[in-house]
Amino acid sequence: MIKRYLAVAATAAVTLTAGAFPAHAAPAQELRLRAGLTLYIPIQWVVHRFGPDNVQVVTGKCGRAVGWRTVECDAFYILGPSFIKRGAEGWGPYTGKNPYYPASDVQPCPSNDKWGEVIGPKVTRGLRQVGPGHKAAYNAWKSTCVSFSGGKVKSRFTQREWYLPKSKILVVDQWNTPGLADALKHADWR
Repeated sequence: MIKRYLAVAATAAVTLTAGAFPAHAAPAQELRLRAGLTLYIPIQWVVHRFGPDNVQVVTGKCGRAVGWRTVECDAFYILGPSFIKRGAEGWGPYTGKNPYYPASDVQPCPSNDKWGEVIGPKVTRGLRQVGPGHKAAYNAWKSTCVSFSGGKVKSRFTQREWYLPKSKILVVDQWNTPGLADALKHADWR
């Protein structure tokens, strides 16, 4: 029995230090969202609410969280109807056909505000489970950070998006957050 306990504890410690936080790995906190969606996320993650439609979950290093487009802040975002309504390039509605990009100019790169971000082309498209009985339209957009002078590629990232059009929920992750896909898959709807 003691050997089994030590093996489970060692596995949990490796999981936590490796940065992976499966939904079933305790300790977790409940994050209640619109339309009855509840995520179970690690207690180390810090939730900031900026109105009813802008939830920022900081998962690592961050200077000052200010909601959508906080630069140099390891975080993902859960956005509602007002952000979806103006979530396409040029401020049109987000539909999932193009990346979430509520701007008409070059935005700063998520990891370094001295570079500009270029989102696309799409690399993955499909459906992903978000709790029982709900499927999200999933898109992963291959993206780069480029210098403002000359356009030289400085780094790369993938913008992942889970879109639930009936519930009017959009999850946007530019940091490949470990454990996020699992937290969404094992969510509850109440």
